[in-house]
Amino acid sequence: MNTIAIPELTALSHAGRAPEITDADDLYGWLVGSWELEIHNYWGDVSDRNLQAEAHFGWVLEGRAVQDVWIIPRPSERAKLPNPGLFSYGTTLRVWDPKIRAWQVTWINPVTGTHVHLLGRRSGKDIVQVGTNPEGTPIRWSFVEITPNSFRWTGETLAADGETWLLQGDFRAKRIR
Repeated sequence: MNTIAIPELTALSHAGRAPEITDADDLYGWLVGSWELEIHNYWGDVSDRNLQAEAHFGWVLEGRAVQDVWIIPRPSERAKLPNPGLFSYGTTLRVWDPKIRAWQVTWINPVTGTHVHLLGRRSGKDIVQVGTNPEGTPIRWSFVEITPNSFRWTGETLAADGETWLLQGDFRAKRIR
């Protein structure tokens, strides 16, 4: 298959971060590249199904944002996940907001029609993104156990008691590019 260069897509991508984002504020640049994901928990423990997913990250908007595409599960793995409502082929746009010294994070999953907004900040060695799901329940998405070539991503919702975080997603990532 031949690919055609589309000027609009070339204008979207960028080689690196914008100069106004300092090293200390660059929470997401290390993600740029491609990752394979092992799915351990996805709205329940699915570790016995050996589900795989993938994620691809890149700088966009003149280096002022990091955008990704998460594909859950890989299309070749979809037969292992019988509920198509759990399929995801979505994107996250993480935009640096210097006024609040945080990242505005927007997740869009056109497969399910889900849109979520969060704020991303560093918490020790981790990156924690907090917001609410479409029903108004507080959520927390975290990058933990971060190394240059791996990370663990967890997604949690706050239980009705207002204190207990319930694990909804647990992915182990390894860099492939």
